[in-house]
Amino acid sequence: MAGLYLHIPFCKSRCVYCGFYSTTLHPMRSRYVDALCREMELRAASGNSLTPYANISTIYLGGGTPSQLNERELKKIFDSIYNIYKVEKDAEITIECNPDDISAEYAALLSRLPVNRVSMGAQTFSDERLRFLHRRHTAIQVDQAVGMLREAGFKNISIDLMFGFPGETIDDWRRDIDHALLLDVEHISAYSLMYEEGTPLYALKDQGISEDLSLAMYHLLIDRLTSAGYEHYEISNFAKMLPSVSDSLPPMPHSFRSRHNSSYWQGTPYIGIGAAAHSYDIDTRHWNVSDVRKYIQLIESGKLPTDETEILSVSEKYDDMVTTALRTREGINLEAVSRMFGPDYYNFILKNAQPHLSSHLLAMTDDQHLKLTRDGLFVSDSIMSDLMYV
Repeated sequence: MAGLYLHIPFCKSRCVYCGFYSTTLHPMRSRYVDALCREMELRAASGNSLTPYANISTIYLGGGTPSQLNERELKKIFDSIYNIYKVEKDAEITIECNPDDISAEYAALLSRLPVNRVSMGAQTFSDERLRFLHRRHTAIQVDQAVGMLREAGFKNISIDLMFGFPGETIDDWRRDIDHALLLDVEHISAYSLMYEEGTPLYALKDQGISEDLSLAMYHLLIDRLTSAGYEHYEISNFAKMLPSVSDSLPPMPHSFRSRHNSSYWQGTPYIGIGAAAHSYDIDTRHWNVSDVRKYIQLIESGKLPTDETEILSVSEKYDDMVTTALRTREGINLEAVSRMFGPDYYNFILKNAQPHLSSHLLAMTDDQHLKLTRDGLFVSDSIMSDLMYV
């Protein structure tokens, strides 16, 4: 199995916090879509290391703003996907959308496509904070978009939230969480506002909230969402839980976890198509050029747009496992560490985990999984660094 990611870099305008590759060069959109489809053909014919992973279990259209694409462009992309790859019948197929792009007509269009999951960047329900982020939508448009998607038949909707705005209070954040809960969506991702170098927001980094307030907001998030029935399955991600219809005893819970993002954390191979997209096949990682014009030119000349390829060493594979698996509710499977990397790495991780086990930032489960505790979640970067080999 493998995941398929397609990067749609077009935006009407840039948000102040965004560090992903995007562009406002909309006149190139049609040629870009043609190039996306051609890249899939070229990669399928290249015989590279990703070719064996022909069965696609998840598809994700991310950006940028994929909801800037029209019906013809979206149909062309999906026709190419299904002509080139073997897509599993129960594949999770996600498209990222801006709330203000969703109309009743656009929601109906998405329902006619193979899409079965929609992810929207709500960010906040304060129009003032939305203007600060340079977001195009208003708070009411999030509510309206969810309603129109429900009317179109979508039963798996995710929204993104942000906290830690300059001047934001704990009560402001509580109101955002409560508003999100009223929408009753299946999945919520929530992130502390990051002041990434190279973004317009970086100049305002000194105006950010205190670490203590950020921690209080994170704990409030966990408490409110888990008490409302959401599973906290990854550091920043929460999914609704539903009772299983299975006859198994005891019944296994069904969750609206993002299967595509979970595949990243589980080390599943994925194919990245489009400008700046990354691919991974367990042994190598490669990424495409981060320039729409150059990407199109390379594809139109019959060349793959790979910018660089990295062959992963054993230590790098181990470090990848640490930084992905530890983010999840299940944590790091120590039996898998021993089996995949040998006794040296197994002994290394046990030794380096000991101080964090003693300080109750890590916990060891009965089935030999090393996982973050509630207190460890907020300092996860530091713990991961201690457990990494390189």
